[in-house]
Order: sequence, then structure tokens, then C-alpha cells
Amino acid sequence: MSTQLVHGSHLVDITLLKSAVSKGAVCLDGSPPAYFFQKGSGDGADNWLIYLEGGGWCGSEHGCDQRTRTEVGSSNLRKGPVYFGQILSSKKSINPDFYNWNRVSVVYCDGSSYMGDVEGNTDIKRRGARIFDAIMEDLLAKGMKNAKNAILSGGSAGGLGTIMHCDGFRALIPGASRVKCISDSGFFIHAKELLGAKKREEFFGIIMAYHGITKSLPKSCTSKMSASLCFFPENVVKDIKTPLFFLESAFDDHQLKKHTFSNDPTWRSCTSNLKLCTPTQLETMKDFRAAMIKTLRGVAKSPSTGIFVHSCYRHGHFYDRNFWNNSPILGEKTIVKAVGDWYFDRSSVREIDTQNQLPQNCTNHA
Repeated sequence: MSTQLVHGSHLVDITLLKSAVSKGAVCLDGSPPAYFFQKGSGDGADNWLIYLEGGGWCGSEHGCDQRTRTEVGSSNLRKGPVYFGQILSSKKSINPDFYNWNRVSVVYCDGSSYMGDVEGNTDIKRRGARIFDAIMEDLLAKGMKNAKNAILSGGSAGGLGTIMHCDGFRALIPGASRVKCISDSGFFIHAKELLGAKKREEFFGIIMAYHGITKSLPKSCTSKMSASLCFFPENVVKDIKTPLFFLESAFDDHQLKKHTFSNDPTWRSCTSNLKLCTPTQLETMKDFRAAMIKTLRGVAKSPSTGIFVHSCYRHGHFYDRNFWNNSPILGEKTIVKAVGDWYFDRSSVREIDTQNQLPQNCTNHA
């Protein structure tokens, strides 16, 4: 799960938010929150696009300690400057709808999808929710409070954070005329009828408990079911009022590898090379596809919700130019066009690949 967006037009410097440290908003190692920011111009000067980076999670002292020695646990180790590409690109040819907006990429260094908040002076700091709040406060002061149009987006763990923070983000800019959220590969399914459901529940339950995430979850969900189930978007989306767009693969390779078949070594050769899958393994992958599509359709019923579900065997799109401009085409739309049409209400977007029943190798797409 890459955290760096590449193939853009300008290098963007890192901003370390040192003033947030006194509020307890810090990365796992205690370093300050950080983001990359490129100012908007022209008719995009009052529009804002925020991207929450992803990079997995940690749910134990040992796991989070390991992350403190990497860029997903410490802003001190985050290399900059970076290129802004794809949905953050300043090139109109690459990013026609948002190229001149204020564009921000938030550094992911908390291991909790920007949701954790544990008090106490421990070696490992668990303050993801405070990081989100502190950076939003800083961006509001830099002009986001006057935004006319705004998007909260994110990839993978950042996509999950986007879903959970979507309504809260909308509430920060009540004067904006259009605020929407885009989750790129952040729809992690529970799908209790699918192989590995208990494992998925336990996995996220451990992360939630370690990071104290329960208090950051919507009460509309935790009042109805176990909090450990409220980290799964399928149990939360129905109560989210702000329009959401879900960009997903029906064969999400991360969810297949890590959350469905990870305990079975016989799957390793298949999940690393589709040509080595047996007919039985491919049938199980088809079960995952059916569960992903059924789950998304079941909760994303609002006409304001956008859906783009393809069959490429992958996880994450916004950091890869092959899956931005040269993406799979569904309903005569690329991902670029689908996202833009949905955001600006040029058309509704509910595109699901119903032709391919098996995972497609799209690594050489374009």
C-alpha cells in the first residue's frame, strides 16, 4: 500500500505541524503531524481537495513500535519533497477537474486510519483522531474555511478514514456549496457469509481496542451493534449524510491476501500469481467478488452515492497513473471521468463490471 503519489508536474514540500504537538496530536513516535500542500489558483482558488494517505494499521505495542522506524510511523522519516500526480496533479491533462484546486496530501503516521485517541504518556502515541483534527484546523486557517467546493478523499486505510470522517469534514465547512467524499479501496468488507469473516472481525477489533477507536465511531452504529463491527463501512455508510464515492476492485488483492486467505499457505502462490490459481481457488475469489458487490449495493442505495467497481486484481488507484487516466473503462467512463462527473453532478455514476467473473491482470493496462 504505497503512500507516495508520483508522476506529477511539480515537487511539493512537506509541512510539519509542530504547533500540534502540544495538543497531543502526534505520530506513533511522537513526531509532529505533517502534510504536503499545493495552493490553488484561478477559478480553483476557493476549492479544496484533501487526500488521506494509507498504509495499513498496527494493533500492538510491537507492531506499532516497528512502524515508528518507518515513514508510516514517523514524520521525521518521511522524505520530501514529493511529486503530486493523478488526483493531486496540477496538470489539466491529467487531472482536468481538480488541477487548480488547493490540494493536500496528509501524511499517514498513526496506524489507526486517523481514528485513534489514547491518552497517557506512553512510548507509542496513539493519536490518529487528533492528527486529523489538528491538520483540518490548520487548513481551515489557511483558507479552507472559505471553501466553495471541497473533497475529502483517501486511499486504503486512508479511504477507510475518509468514510469515517466524511460527515465531520462536511461540518467543518458549513458555508461550502458542494462537499463530497471519495474512498479509494477503503471499503473493507466484513461480509459475514464469506470465508474469513471471524478473522476480519478479530483483526479490526484488535486495532480498535489498541487505539481507543470506539469513541470516534458513529453512535448511530455503536448503539445498534458491537463496536468492533462499526469499523466496517457496510455498517456505517447508511447513516452518512454526505455524498460518498466508492472506487473499488471486485477482486481487491489486499483484502484477498490479508483478510480472506492469509492463514492458508496454499493460497500464497495463487494470490501472488493468478496463473497459478486452481479452479477451486478461482471459485472462492468469485465468492469474494459476489460479496463485495452485494455488500456495496446493499448499503450504497442513495442516488447521491457514486460507485466504480472494476475487476482488476489490485488495491489502490490514486497513486498509480495507469489507474487514473488510463484506467479500466466502465459505462464509457474512466476513473477520471467517473469521479468528475459524479462530483459535479454531470451524471450519476453507478458502474460495476458485470462482464468479468474472474480477476483480471491489469498491471500492463494502458
